Amino acid sequence: MSSYKIIRYKDEHQSAFAALNYAWIEKFFEVEEEDKKALNNPRKKILGPGGSILLVAKGDEIVGTCALIKADDETYELAKMAVDPSHQGHGLGYKLGVAILEEAKNLGAKKVFLESNSKLGPALHLYRKLGFKDSQSKDTPYERCNVQMEMLLSK
Repeated sequence: MSSYKIIRYKDEHQSAFAALNYAWIEKFFEVEEEDKKALNNPRKKILGPGGSILLVAKGDEIVGTCALIKADDETYELAKMAVDPSHQGHGLGYKLGVAILEEAKNLGAKKVFLESNSKLGPALHLYRKLGFKDSQSKDTPYERCNVQMEMLLSK
């Protein structure tokens, strides 16, 4: 991890943020309208309403992303988590997950949830390692979502 650094999103990172996420979505699924809204305009869909985006950088290259989308004052969605396949295997997803959960606490979150798919075994394993538990089904804007998880945060 020493040559990797977790940084805050800036507008100049939009194309890397989008590319990393479009790559994994297109590999396994169809890109959906909600994906396009978040990836094409993260300032409007994620940051403007009170969310956050953290990135993993290696030098000037963005190799990982993770976002928090504000659902309400105490609840955030962990979303748009991706690590470039050529940089996987270095624990970047876990480090990014820990950092984004700390960010959620700093934003006042009491609960973080996520939506995923059973095809994404390594991602589900990571989420469980971070402390997420399977949760009851609720409405989702994603056709591909067949797994929902949540975590209650302590101060």
